[in-house]
Amino acid sequence: MSRPADGALVEAARDLEWILCDVDGVLTDGSLYYGRDGEEFKRFDVKDGLALKLAQRDGLKVGLLSGRASAALSRRAEELGLDEVISGRQDKAVALGEFLERHGTLPARLAFIGDDLPDLPVLRAVTLSFAPADAAPEVRAAVRCVLKRPGGHGTVREMVEWLLRARGSWETILAPFTGRV
Repeated sequence: MSRPADGALVEAARDLEWILCDVDGVLTDGSLYYGRDGEEFKRFDVKDGLALKLAQRDGLKVGLLSGRASAALSRRAEELGLDEVISGRQDKAVALGEFLERHGTLPARLAFIGDDLPDLPVLRAVTLSFAPADAAPEVRAAVRCVLKRPGGHGTVREMVEWLLRARGSWETILAPFTGRV
């Protein structure tokens, strides 16, 4: 993946404070699994988790904005040490407004990735909006960048790498892993 060429998007990436992610269909493939006793299971891609930690290492705050609440989501967020978890919020526009007020930030300081219709108000509000390859057609048409990977299969990793390259920090973040410190 090469560094993004669009100057306005590169500038927006440099001014970022937060990355917010939808969960079902973005960090997961959107499938829901229920056990015999009604417990819910979700499949998360470990590469997406590492990407969120790398974003934090670059000074970005990372959060989740999901219409559904689940124990699996809470556990994954805790494991990753995320900065904010907003779950069980059907009206994501209202949730975004509350988030912006609570953190004293602006939509231009957020990147958001979403995949389905409830995500549209947030995707339209932020400057840096992303969607997985398998997002709803209306979502793909509304975002600044449609990624190559489908939800739950490294799409968040792809987005974070794009953002860190645009910010000019990818090589520095990569150095401890490659031995080129």
